[in-house]
Amino acid sequence: MANILGTGVSGLNTAQANLLTTSHNITNVDTPGYSRQQVIQSTNIPQSTGAGFIGNGSTVTTVKRLHNQFLTTQLTQVQSQSSQLDTHYAQIKQIDNILADPVAGLSPSLQDFFNGVNDVASNPASVPSRQAMISNAESLVTRLNSLDNQLSSMRDSVNTEVSTTVNEINSLTEQIAKLNHNIMLAEGAAAGQPANDLYDQRDELVNQLSKFINTDVIKQRDGSYNVFIGSGQAVVVGTDVMPLKAVISPENPQEMTIGINIGSKTIILPEDQIQGGSLGGVLNFRSESLNEAQNSLGRIAISLAQTFNDQHRLGMDLNGNLGEDFFTVPEPRVTSSALNAPTSNITVDISDVSNLTTSDYRFSFDGTNYTLTRLSDNSSVSTATAPSAGSPLIMDGVRISGATINANERFLIQPTIDGAKNITTNISDTSKIAAAAPIRTEASLTNSGNATISQGSINPLPLDPNLQQPVTITFHTPYDGQFDVSGTGTGLPATNLTYTNGSDISFNGWTIQIEGQPGAGDIFTIDPNNNGTADNRNALQLAGLQTQSTMANGTASYQEAYGQMVSLIGNKTRELEVTSEVQANLVTQTKRSIEALSGVNLNEEAANLLRYQQAFQAASKVIEISNSLFDSILRIG
Repeated sequence: MANILGTGVSGLNTAQANLLTTSHNITNVDTPGYSRQQVIQSTNIPQSTGAGFIGNGSTVTTVKRLHNQFLTTQLTQVQSQSSQLDTHYAQIKQIDNILADPVAGLSPSLQDFFNGVNDVASNPASVPSRQAMISNAESLVTRLNSLDNQLSSMRDSVNTEVSTTVNEINSLTEQIAKLNHNIMLAEGAAAGQPANDLYDQRDELVNQLSKFINTDVIKQRDGSYNVFIGSGQAVVVGTDVMPLKAVISPENPQEMTIGINIGSKTIILPEDQIQGGSLGGVLNFRSESLNEAQNSLGRIAISLAQTFNDQHRLGMDLNGNLGEDFFTVPEPRVTSSALNAPTSNITVDISDVSNLTTSDYRFSFDGTNYTLTRLSDNSSVSTATAPSAGSPLIMDGVRISGATINANERFLIQPTIDGAKNITTNISDTSKIAAAAPIRTEASLTNSGNATISQGSINPLPLDPNLQQPVTITFHTPYDGQFDVSGTGTGLPATNLTYTNGSDISFNGWTIQIEGQPGAGDIFTIDPNNNGTADNRNALQLAGLQTQSTMANGTASYQEAYGQMVSLIGNKTRELEVTSEVQANLVTQTKRSIEALSGVNLNEEAANLLRYQQAFQAASKVIEISNSLFDSILRIG
C-alpha cells in the first residue's frame, strides 16, 4: 500500500509542478525577454522484486528555460548594429533636409548674391544696384550663419545624447552586476538549480544594453556574466562595475567623449573603438557626417570670402580708392590639448584657400619631429626643425609658421569649421564697392600705326604700391621694333625693349598687351582711372567668380562644391536608409527565431493545462484507490 501511495503522491507532485510551470508561462506571455519554461522529470529508482522491477513513480529533476544562447548572442549583435544605423540615419537625415532644401539651402542665396554682382556689372554707377548687391551679400552671410547654427545645434544635441546614453548604460550595467550577485546567491541556496527568471531578466538587460553600444558577454562558471563593450572594454566583471563617464574631450572642448572610471582615474576611450548601438551611431554621425558637413560649408564660406576679397581689392571704388575686403575671412580654429603646457602655442593661417579640404588636422611634436597630420586619412608631413615664418610647415593650404611646443604635445587644427559661423560682410557703404579697374589705358590720337592697347589687367595680390603711377610707352623714331617705358616704379624707366605683337607687358602690378603694327613715335599710356564711375571691369571679374573653379585645387566652383556636399550627404543618407532597413529586417527575423523556440504559445499552454490537470486527477485517483485498499485490509483484520 505504501508503494502505491508513494507512487500516487509522486505523480501528484509532478503534475502539480507542471501545472505551476504552465501557469507561470501563461502569466508571463507578455513579459519582455521571458523564455518559456519546461519541467524536466524522470522516474524514481524502481523497487526490485522476484518478479522484476516495480516502478516507484516520478520525480522533478529541474525546471529549464527553452533558450538558445547562439540566437541570443546573434540578437545582441544585430540589434546593436541596427540601433547604430538607425541613429546615424535619423541624424544625417536632418542635415540632408537642411542642405537640400531648395528654399532654405545655400544655393538660392548664393545665386541671389551673384545676381546682385551682375547687376552692378551692368549698372556700375547705380546706387540701387550697389545697395542690392550689399543686401544680397548680407542675406548670403545670414544664410551661412543660420545653416552653421543649425549644425552647431545638432552638435550640442549629440553631446547631450552622449551624456544621456552613458547614464543609461551605467544603469544597465549596475543592474546586470546585481543580477549576477542574485543569481549566485539563488543557485547556491538551490543546490545549483538554474535561476531561470533571473537569467531572463539579465539577458533582457544585456539586450537593452546592446541597443546603446556593442555588447559582448562571457559566461563564467559561477553563472555570472562578464560584459564587454565597444572593442573589448570590460564594464561588468562578476559583481564589479566599471562605469562609463561622459567627459569633455581633451583634444576638442566642443565635444563630449567617453571615459571609463577605473579606480580613481578616468581613462579616455578612443572613439573609433566605441562601436554599435545608439552611442556608436551618434559618434559616427558626428565624426563622419556632421564634421564633414560643417567643414564643407565653412570651406565654401572661406573660399568665397577670400577669393572675392582678392578680386575686390584689385578694383577701385567710387571714391577713387582701391577696394577693401568685402567679407571678413574667418580664421582657422586652433585648440591646444588639455594636456599641453599653458605656454605652448602655434601660429596657423590659410596660405591657399583653393587647396583647402574638409578635414581637420593635428599638429604634434614627438621630441624629434614636428608633424602635421590630415585626420581624414592620417597622411602627414614632418620637419625636424620648428616651423617658422621663413620655413613654414604647409599641408592642403594650412600653414604653420610658428610653434612653441613641448615633446608629446599636440594641437587640433580645424581650418574651416568656423567658416560659415564667422563670415561677415565688411562693407555697408555702396560707394566702397570696387566695380572699376584702378587703371585705364589709352592710345595717343596722333599715333600713325594701327596698333591697339588692351584694357589691362591687375596682377594678383599683393598690389604694387606704384600701381596707379602714370606710365608711358613710346615707340622709337625711326621705328626699329623697340620701345621705351617711362614713369615711376620698379624697373622704370626701361629702354630699348623689343616689341612682340600681343605679348604681355608688365610693370607696377599691371599687365597690358599691344597688338598690331605701331608707327614711329606712337605713344600708349597707362594712367589712374580717375572718375571711372561707369567702369565695370572689376565688377565683371567679380561676377565671373561664380563659375570659376576656385575650390578643391581648381576643380570646383562655389556652387559645384556645395552641390558635391549635398550629393555626398544625400548619398550617405540613402545608403544608411537602405542598410538600416535591411538590418531591421534581420533583427525581426532573429526575434522570430527566438520566439519560435522560447516564446509562449497560449494555445499550447492551454492544452498542457488540460493534460496536466488530467495527470493530477489520475494521480489523485491512485491515492484514493490506495486509501480504499488500505481500508479494505483493515476491515479484514
